[in-house]
Order: sequence, then C-alpha cells, then structure tokens
Amino acid sequence: MSRHAIALAQINPTLGNLERNVALHQKSAEEAIGRGASLLIFPELSLTGYFLKDIVSSVALALTSPLLDRLRDLSHRIDLVVGLVEESPEHLLYNAALYLSKGEIRHLHRKVYLPTYGIFDEQRYLAEGSRIRTFRAAVGRSAILICEDMWHPSTVCVASIDGMEILISPSASPGRGGLEEGQAFANARAWETITRAYAQLFTCYVLYANRVGYEDGACFWGGSEVIAPSGEPIAKAEYLSEQILMAEIDTAEVRRARMINPLLRDERLDITLREMERVRREGPR
Repeated sequence: MSRHAIALAQINPTLGNLERNVALHQKSAEEAIGRGASLLIFPELSLTGYFLKDIVSSVALALTSPLLDRLRDLSHRIDLVVGLVEESPEHLLYNAALYLSKGEIRHLHRKVYLPTYGIFDEQRYLAEGSRIRTFRAAVGRSAILICEDMWHPSTVCVASIDGMEILISPSASPGRGGLEEGQAFANARAWETITRAYAQLFTCYVLYANRVGYEDGACFWGGSEVIAPSGEPIAKAEYLSEQILMAEIDTAEVRRARMINPLLRDERLDITLREMERVRREGPR
C-alpha cells in the first residue's frame, strides 16, 4: 500500500512536566487514531519542553524508562515520533527523537547540530549526536532530522543518498525577526523556503512538526506542514495555535518525482567525497 494517513501534533508541552506531557501525547494519539492516522509526529523535545537549562538532567530519560513504556504500548495502535532528552548508558544527555512502532524503538536520532547563539544555548547542556541514518518505516524509507539539523544541507544530502523517501523534522522553533503579514514570523518564511526546497531537490516528502506556546519569553509559532516531493505543500497547520494536522501521503509520488527529475540517480558521490576530502585536507583555496 502506497497511501498513508499521517498526523502532525502541533502541541504546547509544559516545561519540565513529564507526566503532563505524556498525558498530552496519549490524548493527541487518541485523536489521531480516531481520525484514521497510522503515524503521529510530535515536535522537538515534546516530552519535556525546550528551554530546560539547569533542569535538563532531571527530565532526561533512559531508553529503558518505564515512562517510555506507556508510549511503546501506544505504538501498537499508531506509530509515533516523540522528542525527549535521552540519557545514554554513559550518562550523556542528547536532544533526541524516537520512532516507536509495534511496541519497539525502531529508530533513534540524536540531534547533530546544537544551536548555541542568540537565544539558543544547547551545547551548554547537551551532547552532540554523530550519526545520520535512514530506517524502514511503514510509510517508506525515512530519516529524522531535528530542527537545526535542517539548516545544514549536508545532513539532508547524506540522508537522501542513504535512500530517504520521507524526511521527518521535529522542531521547536521560536518566532524571530518580527511579525509579517498574516501573523507569521520572518523565520517562519525561512523555514517554509527550506522545506519546499528540500522536498523538490531531494524528491522526498517533508513532514515538519513545529510546536506552539510560550517559554522563557519566546513564542513558538507552529505552522507545521507536509510538503510533497514536487515541493508543493499539501497540508499546513495554523500559526500559533494547537492542532492535529492530518494529511495523506503517497510514496508513488516519490517514484513519480524521481522519474521526472532524476537528480538522485545522477548524483556523483565519488566526486563529492573526493572534493570534500580535498577541502578538509588542504582547506579552501
């Protein structure tokens, strides 16, 4: 089956309150199940909130946490992508996302690029991820890239070459740059540019799940969306308000886009690797 009903949970998690946020995940999942979705994607750090600062260690979860068992149980009924602070066996803390399906963790992505500029301070509290991998999901070959990861095209390129058909991007993007017409922040327009560009250039679906609400004086703008491999949006959530956004994706559209625009077929990986190695060795000229 190439058609899949999916949902994006544009929610407002409570900062530092794991129990309340798990309950919010369960409520959102019940709504998505009732509307026929087979996959529900939550935003970045959906179980904890974003501006954690010195409470980050108190909300970190090992992958064996009983709290996660409740979401594993739920994943027998609907696949889930959830955001959390993951504590590794070495007690390193990561901004991470899990893909849960049929009671198991099918994929773990640790955020590779941690923003530490302006209002962002992730490197002070968190460890950097070091892997970009695709994985088999019911909706197709997928990759997860968390928020700032998307601002580095190299991450999307690696995922694309690794077979990505579905790009899942959980985000916690605060509004910056002032409001524009239609009550969208300027950086919302920037996000909408890159999601459409990536979908078209890499001939994949982009599933962008952003949160809403306020933390530490910052306003998260929402605007979650689903972009087709043509680069056209097929579903768009409202700005600034909570919503379960539904959409239908069809992996046959990935095939169609790649027949029309065979960029992945023509990619010269040998040249890319050789020239990147040269630049790393010699520096830019």
